[in-house]
Amino acid sequence: MSRATPTSRAPRVRRLPLAGVLRLGRPSDIWFKPALSVVVAVAPPNLTLLALDRLDLAMYAMAGSLCALYAHNRPYAARARALALVVLGMVGSLAVALAAAALTANAVVLVAVGALLAAVQKAVCDATRVGPPGNVVLTFISSAALFAPQTPDQVPAHLGLALATGGWAWLVGMAPGLLRPHGPERRATAHALNAAAAYAATGGTADGHAKARAAAAAAVHGAWQCLLSAGTRTPTRRALERLVVRAEVALAAPADTDPEPLRARARALRGTGPVPTAGRHPAGTDELLGVDAERAAPARPWWSRLGPLTPLALRTAVGCALAGYASLALGVGRPYWALVTAASLYQANLTLTWSRGVQRVVGNLAGVLLFAAVAPLAHLGPTALVLTCLALNFGTEALISRNYWLGSVCVTPMALLITEFAGRQEPGRLITERVADTVVGALVGFVAAVAVTNRRAGSGVECALTAVERARERAARLLAEPRPAPGTLEAARRGLAAALVDLRAAADAASGEWWQRTLPHERVVLAEQRGHRTLAATVRRQGLPLDRHTDTTEGVRP
Repeated sequence: MSRATPTSRAPRVRRLPLAGVLRLGRPSDIWFKPALSVVVAVAPPNLTLLALDRLDLAMYAMAGSLCALYAHNRPYAARARALALVVLGMVGSLAVALAAAALTANAVVLVAVGALLAAVQKAVCDATRVGPPGNVVLTFISSAALFAPQTPDQVPAHLGLALATGGWAWLVGMAPGLLRPHGPERRATAHALNAAAAYAATGGTADGHAKARAAAAAAVHGAWQCLLSAGTRTPTRRALERLVVRAEVALAAPADTDPEPLRARARALRGTGPVPTAGRHPAGTDELLGVDAERAAPARPWWSRLGPLTPLALRTAVGCALAGYASLALGVGRPYWALVTAASLYQANLTLTWSRGVQRVVGNLAGVLLFAAVAPLAHLGPTALVLTCLALNFGTEALISRNYWLGSVCVTPMALLITEFAGRQEPGRLITERVADTVVGALVGFVAAVAVTNRRAGSGVECALTAVERARERAARLLAEPRPAPGTLEAARRGLAAALVDLRAAADAASGEWWQRTLPHERVVLAEQRGHRTLAATVRRQGLPLDRHTDTTEGVRP
């Protein structure tokens, strides 16, 4: 038996961290895009309702408008599909919630419906990898709609308003493509080059090189995913593909790579200037054939990923239901706040769920203080109320990439003010109920996460290990052939790189579970080492040159 095989099968209890949970990170490179998009998407519908004196319909308008928060990192061809699906998912969730609200006023039934909706939204958003803000916005809107007074004859008009504003949000999300049609691909490629440069700067020997290598591998994988979903392969995209290959070369041979040319190319990708060349080399044709082979391979349907997500969906359903019922037991008038708090906690593992819970509580408590400060201004009139909400929308998206709790500071007063679109309410009562629901939702939601263990986490690592070994064996077989078929070695190399990224993600997710059997850490490390050695061998076999003195001035016009 290999020494890498775990010798103990006893479950282990992991300590839950506090250090660093509230630490602020760097803002996202495109933080202003979702911030501006949501303001542009929300402002016209709300101002129109203000002019018509129908702010009571603002919640239904915001249901569609908030779809503008999604898919900002996707190429525009993929973004069009993703945004359309988000809008349909939002309207579908809203339809279920409004139908339930119209059919019954029983809070126990409505909480159950909300919990089931939250579980479905969590599973589908994770399976489709729609990206931030994930299921939270969908759950916020559908849960609030459950407790909005409703009659069956009102439902079609409210859904029509949500669909119309969702169409407007789609246009807002697609509009930047008129100015920078390749903007998302350029950003993803630049991120891969910078991450590879950071890893190359360690020479593969520094103490933090494993973390830098994982970050670079994930960035390169993300760049390939972005380019492969971009649609027609224009000359600009072909040039970007060659640059991503450069990043892969640095990942395979960091000690022999000068990071400065990589950084120079990343800087050149800003704006709308020419795409820098990657230099000429004999394997260029094989790279493009490899891309063609990967495009021709059948895509894995998103619903095939639902099975491993069952524990997270179950956690969400149980946690949201218990949080809502606990809020009802305390006599809080808006149990959906506790339900949404619980739904927002659940991440890939229990450790991340704990961190999100701490961030949510801290952010919400600070947010109610901000609400107390801005409420007098918002109460000056309906126009002030709408403008205050728009400012808080912008602040949320501008700050949330620094840390979730910082964005929650703006989300909380915005959610409280939205309840006043239908009529002014007592600030003291709103603050009390929000604090109570935040604490109840976070505590009960986390207890549910502890109770519903993810026993599939370990098996996920085993499956990822098997996938890496198969991908490595395929690449090794092709390396042994004198003349592999054109494009096959390149496709095998990227397949192995993707399998290694998935292995690291599976290992990180499983290692954050609080109570589980010992994971095969030695096997994971060994598989990563062997996989990266095979990747390096494919680089040498294909003759891909290293970045030492390559000219980066010549470029391809976008």
